[in-house]
Amino acid sequence: MARHLITSAIPYINGIKHLGNLVGSQLPADLYARYLRARGNEVLFLCATDEHGTPAELAAAKAGKPVADYCAEMWQVQADIAKGFRLSFDHFGRSSSPQNHKLTQHFAGKLAENGLIREVTEQQMYSKEDGRFLPDRYIEGTCPNCGFDSARGDQCDNCTKQLDPVDLINPHSTISGSTDLEMRETKHLYLCQSQMKDQLEEWIDSKTDWPILTTSIAKKWLNDGDGLQDRGITRDLDWGVPVMKGDDPWPGMEGKVFYVWFDAPIEYIACGAEWVEAGKGTDWERWWRTDKGADDVRYTQFMGKDNVPFHTLSFPVTILGSGEPWKLVDYIKSFNYLNYDGGQFSTSRGRGVFMDQALEILPADYWRWWLLSHAPESSDSEFTWENFQTSVNKDLADVLGNFASRVTKFCRSKFSEAVPAGGTYGPREDQLIADLTAKIREYEGHMEAIEVRKSAAALRAAWALGNEYLQEVAPWTTFKTDPDQAAAQIRLALNLIRLYAVISAPFIPDASADLQAAMQSDVTDWPDDIAAALSVMPEGHAFTVPEVTFRKITDTEREEWQERFAGVRS
Repeated sequence: MARHLITSAIPYINGIKHLGNLVGSQLPADLYARYLRARGNEVLFLCATDEHGTPAELAAAKAGKPVADYCAEMWQVQADIAKGFRLSFDHFGRSSSPQNHKLTQHFAGKLAENGLIREVTEQQMYSKEDGRFLPDRYIEGTCPNCGFDSARGDQCDNCTKQLDPVDLINPHSTISGSTDLEMRETKHLYLCQSQMKDQLEEWIDSKTDWPILTTSIAKKWLNDGDGLQDRGITRDLDWGVPVMKGDDPWPGMEGKVFYVWFDAPIEYIACGAEWVEAGKGTDWERWWRTDKGADDVRYTQFMGKDNVPFHTLSFPVTILGSGEPWKLVDYIKSFNYLNYDGGQFSTSRGRGVFMDQALEILPADYWRWWLLSHAPESSDSEFTWENFQTSVNKDLADVLGNFASRVTKFCRSKFSEAVPAGGTYGPREDQLIADLTAKIREYEGHMEAIEVRKSAAALRAAWALGNEYLQEVAPWTTFKTDPDQAAAQIRLALNLIRLYAVISAPFIPDASADLQAAMQSDVTDWPDDIAAALSVMPEGHAFTVPEVTFRKITDTEREEWQERFAGVRS
């Protein structure tokens, strides 16, 4: 039994996320975690909310609530939605936790001891009207790189270029809208990433199995222009982790907090401590410290491509620079963007289908299947309502759902609600078992390699084999002349429903559980031997005819949803 540590990019606390956020990190991470557990591995799957920085302060101000209260409420909202999508986190934590405060301050102290933090006196934007400095998202303007007129002070959403507030053209305060801004002197801490360039490059070069998307982004940031730059890790904000060296005050840094992109990745580790504190597990250090047993853990991260630079460069600098035996990531699965119906999903601009709205329309499995089978791995992909309707109707309703319905209803009408006796398997059944074995082994290979779309295609092909068999042997015709042989065909098909329930559970857990319940079987072992797996339910084993596993989406519904989500979310 192997041990797997899995984290997905932690979502900002500011509002409910859209489907693009879901498929770019949390959902494929859940797919992988569920699969690994099903194969008997020990898995720790962690996620959390990212609660510090300007997004939280701005969202709280807009909601008219204290930022701590706002974050607590939104954590619950996001946790509930995650449950709605059946995300199987072992713990869903918070970056504002005491554990993350303590660990962030600990890392800062160690980095300082090792000469990897320097103090910098610099000029920053100050708003006279607001009476404060304007870090990051408190300032917007025109991007100097692409001309986008709503670029933020830390990054342009249009071209993804990393920015500083002073780079913006025609900047204004996002608090008051004031353009009466001036440069004033302030002091901040910088993480000396440039000192770690050679060590980082050697580490990245050693990851020969990483996806091209991950490696190319990391190397671009490492080598483009002037190379890896030192990065500010403090901000003039009220909400966040107070700047300290471990347990000691940091002279000159009073009233400042650590930058959200310094403390947020550290929450992955702190989340393990929260997991223990919540009584869900024990000994979190055996997952995170190589001197405590984590050297035999395989650590996999899932994230959208915009998060790759921080996880391949800045966070590893923190880990390596501490000089302590913390576990480094082994594999980073990164994703491109999912676009929405000819444009972009956007949380800040409210464009697209959001996670809460999706669950209001249809159960989670419909969304899980479409998103995973269209995951933006090798390139950006696009959600369209036409494609969603087609995929649900053909893959889920026509292939899987129809198979379960036809087999159980025919058995009930011609035999009973129990696995029928009689007949023997012949060459066609042997061929089906051989074909299923090959396809399921292919499915397993893609899942092990975290090839999400290929895994979905292989799973669907396994479903299709059952339908092809049913069409070819036609038990409804065989029954007229050879009821015993028809009984054998249906016996195999009923067992195939249970098999499908087991192997489909990582993708569609609710439907799989329903099919398993209908087959009245509690055997959920992974099918290493397909022939044996197709005899788990013996002659006489009772079952019930399942409710409609997946219903079809009508043209009327599709048109209604297209119109409903064509505008901006209020």
